[in-house]
Amino acid sequence: MQQIFILDAFHPAGLTLAKEHAVVTNWSDVNVNNWINEADAIMVRMSPITREMISKAKKLKVICKQGVGLDTIDLDAAKEFNIQVYRTPGVNSEAVAEMAFSLSLAVCRRIARFDRLLRAGAQIVRPDHLGIEMWGKTVGIVGMGNIGTRVAQKWKNAFQANLIAYDPHAPQNAWAEIDHERVNSLGEMISRVDLLTLHLPLTEQSHHLISLKELKSMKKDAVLINVSRGGIIDESALYDVLKEGHLFGVGLDVVEIEPIRPDNPLFEFENVIFTPHAAAGTIETQERSALQVAQQVIDALAGRETANRVV
Repeated sequence: MQQIFILDAFHPAGLTLAKEHAVVTNWSDVNVNNWINEADAIMVRMSPITREMISKAKKLKVICKQGVGLDTIDLDAAKEFNIQVYRTPGVNSEAVAEMAFSLSLAVCRRIARFDRLLRAGAQIVRPDHLGIEMWGKTVGIVGMGNIGTRVAQKWKNAFQANLIAYDPHAPQNAWAEIDHERVNSLGEMISRVDLLTLHLPLTEQSHHLISLKELKSMKKDAVLINVSRGGIIDESALYDVLKEGHLFGVGLDVVEIEPIRPDNPLFEFENVIFTPHAAAGTIETQERSALQVAQQVIDALAGRETANRVV
């Protein structure tokens, strides 16, 4: 039988399905790092798959990534060595959109701060910790894909927000059913928004898209949310503007170096809320994603036409 190595923790449903069709070595097995010599296919979430690994892989035919981001896989190397690469777009859209929405409200209403103060037994003078309301405010959304669309719908339907969207890759008729203003550059929106939320992949073009110039252009009391990839925000620049008292708050599910280091300078600021790249972490999403990854690997190894192939 062919061998599938699962390099990261997956929902048990995916593991069970894979075992019905192949010999499976999972992330907790001491032999998992031997995938380079033995794997016909690998299932991954965040484990980096480098050119060096791919070049040394003796049997590898298929890589399948849970989620949509592919910045952890060397696609050029995979193409060079004739290895198929798949992903699972759309499966986690609702979960990630809900996390973006949740982080936004947590930042605006100081939820994490209150929780920390209460647990510490601190005296709380509530007027010293006032939040901001989002009803009718202006929300800027960068990225008009599956996740950005769901975020837009939530802000419009729940808060009657004024939406400004930026995505140079989305078709002109995108969001025809959502009342919004579309701009042709980030600069056209960034100084106008009360909250900026990021929903785009990390590429050479989007790396440090939000840097010192953009951050300083934002309103002093604006909120910044990122559930996409850490490298989209220049964290050094973000530190500098926060140190100056600029921005009401920030919500980050992702950072440039993950897992986040305990000495990350942004921990200094109580108006920054972190979650550990957990936006897709719901029971429903993890089960669906794991099953889809396993099925795509099974189909690819069997030579069947399979959706969501990128290489």
